[in-house]
Amino acid sequence: MKRPQQIFSRSRRLVGIALSVVLLQASPLFAAERIFVSFLFLERSIPVRDLERYAKEGESSSALAPYLGYFNPEQQTQLRASLQERLNLNTVAVAQFLYTPVGEALLNRVQQVVRTKSGQGSFHALRSALILAAKDPEGLTALSVLRNFPNPGIQVDLTKTLDLLNQIQQVVKTTNTAVAAVIQQSQAEPQADSLMGWFLSRSGPDTWEKITLEMKDESEKRLAYTQRAREIVTDIYFPTTASDQPYPVVVISHGFNSDRSTYAYLAQHLASHGYVVIMPEHSGSNGQQIADLFRGRAQDVIDRTEFLDRPLDVSYILDTLEQNSITDPRFQGRLDLKRVGMLGHSYGGYTALALAGATPNFAQLRQACSTGLDNTFNVSLVLQCQALQSSDPTVELVDSRIQGVIAISPIGSNLFGKSGYQNVKVPVMMMTGGADTIAPALPEQIQPFTWLTHAEKRLVLMNNGTHFSTGNTAVTSSNGLPGFGGARGPSALARYYVRALSTAFFGRYIQRQEAFDRFLTPSYAANLSQEPLTLHLTPALSLPPAPSPQES
Repeated sequence: MKRPQQIFSRSRRLVGIALSVVLLQASPLFAAERIFVSFLFLERSIPVRDLERYAKEGESSSALAPYLGYFNPEQQTQLRASLQERLNLNTVAVAQFLYTPVGEALLNRVQQVVRTKSGQGSFHALRSALILAAKDPEGLTALSVLRNFPNPGIQVDLTKTLDLLNQIQQVVKTTNTAVAAVIQQSQAEPQADSLMGWFLSRSGPDTWEKITLEMKDESEKRLAYTQRAREIVTDIYFPTTASDQPYPVVVISHGFNSDRSTYAYLAQHLASHGYVVIMPEHSGSNGQQIADLFRGRAQDVIDRTEFLDRPLDVSYILDTLEQNSITDPRFQGRLDLKRVGMLGHSYGGYTALALAGATPNFAQLRQACSTGLDNTFNVSLVLQCQALQSSDPTVELVDSRIQGVIAISPIGSNLFGKSGYQNVKVPVMMMTGGADTIAPALPEQIQPFTWLTHAEKRLVLMNNGTHFSTGNTAVTSSNGLPGFGGARGPSALARYYVRALSTAFFGRYIQRQEAFDRFLTPSYAANLSQEPLTLHLTPALSLPPAPSPQES
């Protein structure tokens, strides 16, 4: 049996860890006059003015000093800065977001740990404090949230905070175990030819031009599924090099809060390799949708039917181009719409998989959304749950023209579930980032990869990659090799990988050239791989059992 002093010694360490999480990560959600910190049967309070004085002047009060002892000098500097850091969001933007289902889900999660002293009205108090703080002359900062909290005190429950810490540790351990399994099962020696690692990422021989089309989908299918027409703006990259054969087609679908320019670098690259590349703008979930939300012109972070609209956008564009191939001289004889590949990022990954045959499992999604939102660390589940607004089990989104899919950091673990992924009947390359906190690697890509039943599949891990590593956020060198006259680092390196692997994948499964097989192997990925974003590829994966909580 442990002695009391051992228990309190351990509790003191846990209090320090939990307080660090609360102060450094969960801010800016604290009280207006006093912060009451409770753990087991102990409770102490800190005046908010003491925290404000400490943040602005570096002065520590007698009430605050015992807690600051848990922080090293570097952490104290970080704490002071975080309390004063300003978010450039106005009152309308904050209010609009916090009244959406996504915003309310996040507030519900926060109030498990941070709430009013009485425990009553915590949800509304948190929302009110954030909205009022956005109007504060100082702007939206942790300190302005404290000043505008509508209750005299706020309770920080360290017991629940510790429970969250334990859950986080378990998630991290399980993910690390899965990532290690991918790395171990993809081990291979680099191929002998050192040039093989980069020549596929170089521009091809074809010149190209860009055409922008504005369309309006008033088709019977769109109106039956969503009850409204939809305007679609699309960029099309055409090879201009003379060819006796029509060019194969690749569709690139952007992610949430993004636009059709995000993967323009890849569209240009593939066009130079002889593909017609279609880049639709999904208007219900693009950056403009979020801007409209913040200006009060939209009601939610995505349109209520966006999970239907995105795949419908792609099918309508392909239908239109089939018709234009007959009537429009710009398109006649130039597109092979029987050979269509698709690449999608995040929400675009969902779009690509839905068109490839993945079917929604609304029963599983409804269960996950009703019981899991308050406990999950998978941010993408909040977005997946929006599909329940249009949960018609009779919808048919698959498009038989899609012959192969690259899904980069896709979402859909609960939206499709195992049964939904098993309905994909075309080759798939699933790409994941080991440091993705938006669509976490294990639940959203690694586990779903094991559910795919098609024989031609690849899992690609960019270890240390984030959700946004592959987007067009920096400039690479003109020859496609990172480090030669261009930007270097995770983003440039990730784009280098995407150019090479997409050229290989679409060459094999859309152009149907078996010579590309050798570029879709663990050894080729090893040849490409560079620090700090090491690359690993495997055609099959066996996951170890998840570690038990006792092992964490």
